[in-house]
Amino acid sequence: MIDTHCHLDFPVFDHDRPSLLQQAKESGFEGIIIPAVVQKDWPRVIRLCEQSNLITLNFALGLHPCFVDQHVSVDEAELALNEAVLHSVTGRPVAVGEIGLDYFIDSSEDNRKKQYALFTMQLAVAKKHNLPVLLHVRKAHDEVLKCLRKVRLPKGGIVHAFSGSEQQAAQYCELGFVLGIGGSATYDRAKKLARIIRQVPLESLVLETDAPDIPPAFSRGERNTPLNLPRIAQKIAEIRGVNVAELVQQTSTNAKRVLGL
Repeated sequence: MIDTHCHLDFPVFDHDRPSLLQQAKESGFEGIIIPAVVQKDWPRVIRLCEQSNLITLNFALGLHPCFVDQHVSVDEAELALNEAVLHSVTGRPVAVGEIGLDYFIDSSEDNRKKQYALFTMQLAVAKKHNLPVLLHVRKAHDEVLKCLRKVRLPKGGIVHAFSGSEQQAAQYCELGFVLGIGGSATYDRAKKLARIIRQVPLESLVLETDAPDIPPAFSRGERNTPLNLPRIAQKIAEIRGVNVAELVQQTSTNAKRVLGL
């Protein structure tokens, strides 16, 4: 299986990262995608992926919408991102991400403008380099969909931790995106998400944990880790009404297709 969104570079994993990777290998993991959230962490993410010899770790580079105050100006960020994509020691990132719009925490006009400028710049960089994107979207799906229709990314990408409506899910799929499904699906209250999991084509789903965030119901209140992915996959398979082996195989195929793995 492939965890398409995991912040394994975060310091909370510093004390047991090798052990987690060893256990992931023994659990049948094929790979993990590690997206960056701020520019200063890009070298850390790249270095971690370069040094792994247990399972394949791939990186994505981006500027997260929740940290706009930590990002440099849009022009400076564009130069830095283009440079990083072109001259990374370990080769190109598999995507531009984690990027998007988040109007959940701060929906002020000033914050929205800053987020929008960074987001549209990063979409342009992704298109320029023919890369997919890893999207973070909260309370802003219609705005993001509007941007995507304008840009028309040839490689699409992944809508990480999808939280939109059935209609929005269909619109993302029409644009060539797949939906990242993780721990949220394990909660009984996630009725809308369960309906979406059943409705969209299986070719439009990928697995993720977003570790250390979004812990599943069975480890609520604890640090989330990639090792929760097999049980998350089992729950998603039950919702979908398919064998878990079929789900894992197809979602891994989907991840490889979208990310060019």
